[in-house]
Amino acid sequence: MNKHFIVVSSAVLAGLTLLVSGTGKLPGQTEFIDALLKSFWTPPAAYFIGYYLPWIETCLGVLLLFGLFPRIAAALCLPLIIGFIMNNSWALINRVEKFPECAYCFGIWEEFFGALSPVGALVLDIVLLGLVLIVLLLHKEDFFTFRPWFIRRKKGEELS
Repeated sequence: MNKHFIVVSSAVLAGLTLLVSGTGKLPGQTEFIDALLKSFWTPPAAYFIGYYLPWIETCLGVLLLFGLFPRIAAALCLPLIIGFIMNNSWALINRVEKFPECAYCFGIWEEFFGALSPVGALVLDIVLLGLVLIVLLLHKEDFFTFRPWFIRRKKGEELS
């Protein structure tokens, strides 16, 4: 299978996931902050995360989706996704009954798609981590590449 196709597919899937997650939290940032305050986050951290995380997810999602600086975006996704994994692991360790669903993981989109359980969210985060690692490790172009996926390459520029 073509490595370029695998990298682009991974970036598009990760980008869509982050874009949906980020845009879903933007309209209801207050509810998202309330959900964060119910977990282990201190109030200053919850407010900081609640205000900035949706924008960061949205921006990284757009960068990955369109292939703009894909390796940089993938590298910036790593601490974000590791944080998601740690948060969901904490919810699982502290009893699933107390946290029956991923509180506001996808924001308003949960009304349409349904909410994930902490186990489901953890699995999604691990898959997301794998997709981002594929982009980071297998993307053949330079680290600072700014060529979107959809711009056609010249015949001599084909990626394997």
